[in-house]
Amino acid sequence: MPLVSLSRILDAGPVFAFNVIQIEHAEAILAGAEQAKASVVLQISENAVRYHGALAPVAAAARLAAERSGAEAALHLDHATDERLVREAADHGFGSVMYDGSTLPWAENLRTTAEVTAWCHQNGLFVEAELGEIGGKDGAHAPGVRTDPAEAAEFVARTGVDALAVAVGSEHAMTSRTARLDLELIGRLHAAVPVPLVLHGSSGVPDESLVAAAAAGMRKINVSTHLNRLFTEAVRGALAADPKLVDPRRWLAPGRDAVAAEVARLLGLLGSLGSPDSPGSLGSPDSLGSLNH
Repeated sequence: MPLVSLSRILDAGPVFAFNVIQIEHAEAILAGAEQAKASVVLQISENAVRYHGALAPVAAAARLAAERSGAEAALHLDHATDERLVREAADHGFGSVMYDGSTLPWAENLRTTAEVTAWCHQNGLFVEAELGEIGGKDGAHAPGVRTDPAEAAEFVARTGVDALAVAVGSEHAMTSRTARLDLELIGRLHAAVPVPLVLHGSSGVPDESLVAAAAAGMRKINVSTHLNRLFTEAVRGALAADPKLVDPRRWLAPGRDAVAAEVARLLGLLGSLGSPDSPGSLGSPDSLGSLNH
């Protein structure tokens, strides 16, 4: 199926975005989306690009896998700090990018994000950005940081971004699902910010909190470390069960299968949700009470 835009997927309701590190990740994410009959976002981070040495090969693998899949998928560049990488993404099938200037001083983040956004809009790209620092990124972000709704609204107004990643209690690279989200803050951010909110560091968030976050206003929910942990556990199990294994396909396949199953399960958490404005959806005011208690 041809790639679709992130904005089209977000218009239909909350969505999970999963990170692609190698082709097995892309295949697994798409297989899980097919099983769940759900839309999905394939993300390739600047770190993954650095691992592969270039954007083009991993982007081509993800794009072609999506086009051969029956799942509706968007291709998204995640956590790009290099403006040249953002520009390159436009040539490789990406419909959206996340420009990350969050480690910069406020004024510089505003300026560079606005410049990147203007270029992206001229070239048909949807832009996600980050204001509030999110915990756990190689020590750059201190846990406990929270995004101020008024600052978030000002940031969006002055930069023109299409979506905003906010800090509400999650941390990157968590291997235990014990994060406690500030649902009240998510609600206030949703009321103050006129663009979709993005939850980074969702690997550490329990299922019920992910659903509650969607109820409170989150629209894009990023997951990476959680899938990587399951992939690695399955690979370790396959190698331990047969120490004579030498064919990588024999031990990569269980990792791919484990990720596909978990992607399908996670997508099922949001499977009953419609448009944020549709009657009875988790984004509608009438639905918030039962999930926020």
